[in-house]
Amino acid sequence: MADKPTVLKVLLRQRHLQGHRAFCKEYDKLAKKLEPDLVGSGPSKAQFYRWLSRDLQGLPYAHHCRILEAMFPGWTAEQLFQEHTGDIEFVPEPPNTAAATTSKPKPAQHTVQGMADVTAVFPSRPAFSHEIPPHKLFDGAEQISMVGLSLNLLCQSYPDRSLLDLLESGTVVRCLFLDPAGRYIKEREREESHPEGVLSTLTTLNIQTLQRLQGKLSPEARGNLRIRTSDEAVRFNITVIDDATCVVQLYLPDARGVESPTFVVEKQPGPPGLFETFSQVFESMWARSKEITA
Repeated sequence: MADKPTVLKVLLRQRHLQGHRAFCKEYDKLAKKLEPDLVGSGPSKAQFYRWLSRDLQGLPYAHHCRILEAMFPGWTAEQLFQEHTGDIEFVPEPPNTAAATTSKPKPAQHTVQGMADVTAVFPSRPAFSHEIPPHKLFDGAEQISMVGLSLNLLCQSYPDRSLLDLLESGTVVRCLFLDPAGRYIKEREREESHPEGVLSTLTTLNIQTLQRLQGKLSPEARGNLRIRTSDEAVRFNITVIDDATCVVQLYLPDARGVESPTFVVEKQPGPPGLFETFSQVFESMWARSKEITA
């Protein structure tokens, strides 16, 4: 039996705001009226879908809670993230919040403080992909920037048809691979105890997959897919989506990439955090990389 939806999911569905883009438009409309500094601070796509699937520890950030409570008068943030026990077609009415307040104190909001934009940590890449599959990351994105070894998350786990549709719709995808003919991919093969050529062959295959897709694009969209290589020590696998969400995986010694912890970093208002750090790492590596032409 499927899990019961949250109250928030049912209310959003009733207003036809269950899509990320539609929700963010409504979010910004309210923020402009209430707290103009919060315009553009809505949840990332990954964060939004975790709200809907109840994949939360505590409540969202305080500024998100304020906008949600303004969006649904009469509901507190705690109540919006409770399980909806009725049918999904039945739209609930706000409970008597005043009575609820007198019966027991309002629990404290659990915002992630001191985490420098980190909103989720997974012990491995498969654990991450199970909770946040590629389609939740990439569908509807306007810009995807990736650097790593073979970029399997995009090249092996995301359908070709979906990627072609994104590129034709104007999405810019930048892919920076570890050079399959370079020094450092050979060092990584030894570090992971692979036979010589295993990682270089996989990386070459993934590059060729993207080149094949590039050949299928219309002339107007072909430039939206940009492929480069870099021959440097591989330290991170970084995926940046829409200047909002960053997925980071470390390459550990004596461990395959799929076994390494994966961090979800989401840009937040306020002082720069880890999102800016890893975005700048990508941009720096991209600037000194070598372009591959079809």
